[in-house]
Amino acid sequence: MSESSDLPLPSARSAPTVPYASYLRVYEPLAAFAEPERTHWADYARRGATPTAQDELRRSLSDLVRVPVVAVPAHESADAFTAVVDGVLLVCPWRTRLRGWLALQELVEWFPGPVLDAALPPSARRQAAEDYESWRERNPDARPWIRTGVWQVPLRWFVLVADGERDHVPGERLRYRTPMVQARRRLARALRTLRDAEGYGMLADGLVEVGSWLEEFHPRSMVELDYGGLLHALPAERLAADRSAADLAAGIAALRAGDAEGAAEVYEGLAERWRTVRERLFAN
Repeated sequence: MSESSDLPLPSARSAPTVPYASYLRVYEPLAAFAEPERTHWADYARRGATPTAQDELRRSLSDLVRVPVVAVPAHESADAFTAVVDGVLLVCPWRTRLRGWLALQELVEWFPGPVLDAALPPSARRQAAEDYESWRERNPDARPWIRTGVWQVPLRWFVLVADGERDHVPGERLRYRTPMVQARRRLARALRTLRDAEGYGMLADGLVEVGSWLEEFHPRSMVELDYGGLLHALPAERLAADRSAADLAAGIAALRAGDAEGAAEVYEGLAERWRTVRERLFAN
């Protein structure tokens, strides 16, 4: 499921192995899963399966090079990302098939018909839509554990995390991890502030939507904001200096203190920085 919110063009010296996308993931404790899935994930973790985001990407893209093209995998993935926090196993299922269906719906909104037809034949898209409708009737409450931001980190995601949770290992990762209760608390507090201000309706609406999604998960879950493939696109010095979570928190704090001008300056600067990144999606 993708999300909408300065970047030099990537150099030719190293081809990235992941797309230019960021990810918002929820890791739930085993107690959140019903049987037989709970046992499946317990066994999965016991076997020491530790796939990476690159592994997921490779498996997803393998379908797109088949003839005929497979728009969405025929079967749901049995893989997940896992983490152990304070001795508790947390699981983030890939749900690649579900996310593929959701992504296809968004592609129709983003790209004109001729472009879509060149990438995915109409017949493949129609079949995927029919399969999803049938599946949805049997699984009305299903939701993805992973959301995707293409060529950006949606600004509303930064509301969920704090600068002190920033984990940056140059060349390897840039992510934030926070307990679900903290993410929900920060979101609720920010939303109260934004609703009382003028000019922040889109950000507030985005937070409402993200908040509704988070409410679907176990309260002892963990939320992870991962820069993902943007790590391979942004220059190292830009990543080292990036404090978007702190910047957004400062803007909201200024708004809460009645400093509308200071808040607008912070928010507009942050939005412009990420807008220039996002616009690369449409560059040749």
